[in-house]
Amino acid sequence: MSLLALPFPVIDPVAFALGPVEVRWYGLAYMFGLLFGWLYARSLLKAAALWHGPPPAKPDIADDLLLWTTLGVVLGGRLGYVIFYEPSHFAAHPEDIVKLWTGGMSFHGGLLGVCLAVYLFARVKRIPMLSVADVACAAAPIGLFFGRLANFVNGELFGRVSDVPWAMVFPDGGPEPRHPSQLYEAALEGLLLFLVCRYFTHGRKSLALPGVVSGVFFIGYGVTRSTAEHFRQFDPDHAFSVGLITPGIAYSLPMVLVGAFVIWRAYHKQPATT
Repeated sequence: MSLLALPFPVIDPVAFALGPVEVRWYGLAYMFGLLFGWLYARSLLKAAALWHGPPPAKPDIADDLLLWTTLGVVLGGRLGYVIFYEPSHFAAHPEDIVKLWTGGMSFHGGLLGVCLAVYLFARVKRIPMLSVADVACAAAPIGLFFGRLANFVNGELFGRVSDVPWAMVFPDGGPEPRHPSQLYEAALEGLLLFLVCRYFTHGRKSLALPGVVSGVFFIGYGVTRSTAEHFRQFDPDHAFSVGLITPGIAYSLPMVLVGAFVIWRAYHKQPATT
């Protein structure tokens, strides 16, 4: 082991306890991500200048959207992890499916869950689906940032063996120092992607073109996740682990194509001007 390796800052997974009820950092991270995402969504719906006219809905609608997207994130994220990453384990131990506090959430499963939630929400509320999706996508990096911090606190989804000065020895990663890839993903999928989306919402006022911000998010996530995957621990047993391709890359690259199509469609549908 490298003498320069940093010890993993072991953090008690239980933030605090109220009698027999334990509140874990993992759950708090998701709660903060959803809370701040909700506040940010409300701020976008209040800013008429960002829409080049009246927003598609009142800010209060974000209150209901929070509930719908929370269900999409939790149910989709957990089922995605069960199906996409550990089907054999959960087939043998189905009781573990509900143990969310132990970790194990799939972004791509959560994304599918949120897409379904946004579609149903827009239909029920009779508001433009792509505009709802744009608001949700603009806020999503906030949740991703806190989610990756939760992965780090849990010591899960650690990186590949490395000799960089900031490599860490993770409790379940063996004696060798590894990339703290969860922090890389928090910076790329969370902070950087949030700033990119904010450039389009506030700098280019792209909320006026429904679908553009959603497309930017899809492309941005596909690129940042695929980049971070080169530092994340490789899973040689997964069906999509082929050469330089990892499961995360295999699930993310289609997002780039979908995002490009959504952006193209958003601009293509605009009437020509003279």
